[in-house]
Amino acid sequence: QVQLVESGGGLVQAGGSLRLSCAASERTFTSYAMGWFRQAPGKEREFLAAISWSGGSTFYADSVKGRFTISRDIAKNTVYLQMNSLKPEDTAVYYCAAKWGPFHTYAGGYNHWGQGTQVTVSS
Repeated sequence: QVQLVESGGGLVQAGGSLRLSCAASERTFTSYAMGWFRQAPGKEREFLAAISWSGGSTFYADSVKGRFTISRDIAKNTVYLQMNSLKPEDTAVYYCAAKWGPFHTYAGGYNHWGQGTQVTVSS
């Protein structure tokens, strides 16, 4: 079982950038596909991006394509979400998720979750 801890959230002005980090337990990291999700108050948890266990394949939601980049550093057991050109509608709690095997683009496909990190984008 992999354990996940997100960090890097905060307050940023519209048009700014943040990089979120997700630290995972070692040894199992390379066996898991990873995803980033977000959830705003009163909303369903929304898929943002996913990366394969090898890091060779990525997939993005249309809402963030071209603005967000997911990557992983195997040596550091860490997954990142680089967020550029942030908009007020990006305000949400951001979650890192993991599952064994291929990635999914829906929350129900993941069974390991971090605690979340708040991202607030001001206008």
